[in-house]
Amino acid sequence: MNTDHNHEESAYFATGCFWGAERRFWNLDGVTHTSVGYMGGNKSNPTYEEVCTAITGHAEMVEVRFNPSVISYRSLLEEFWVMHDPTSLNRQGGDIGTQYRSAIFTTSDAQQAEALATRDIYNAELKKNGMDEIVTEISSATGVTYWPAEEYHQRYLEKNPHGYDCHSSTGVSFPSHSLTTN
Repeated sequence: MNTDHNHEESAYFATGCFWGAERRFWNLDGVTHTSVGYMGGNKSNPTYEEVCTAITGHAEMVEVRFNPSVISYRSLLEEFWVMHDPTSLNRQGGDIGTQYRSAIFTTSDAQQAEALATRDIYNAELKKNGMDEIVTEISSATGVTYWPAEEYHQRYLEKNPHGYDCHSSTGVSFPSHSLTTN
């Protein structure tokens, strides 16, 4: 087994309000660090207030640093797809606006391929259940700055255990790996 604890990868996910999503990720074995911030907009150092007006174009993101020898990027993706409703354009539940869009910013070609592959698998599963197409934005993080959010947003639900956790989902599980032996 690989015991190299220094090898970490980063992943960036937007699932709507970032408070609940961050908690979902920090509870996973193999996740070494999480933070919340903003990506994909057109202003440097955006504030929460600016992002909330949707004029900056940023999405509320969770940065997930993880040890790939403990948890795979694919496992993070499978969690991402089911922790929100990826068929909902620019909103999650009662949170409406482009800052709540579903998005993945990938840090490598391998992450990009895995994100697209799992999207297609989950999209097929959703369609089987009579649901809409996935509208998640999947793009490279190259050249896209991750701006950490204000300190009071970091691990917000650890500081405020009964705080707002907008958790909407499709209710459809990610299909388990099936081995076909014919």
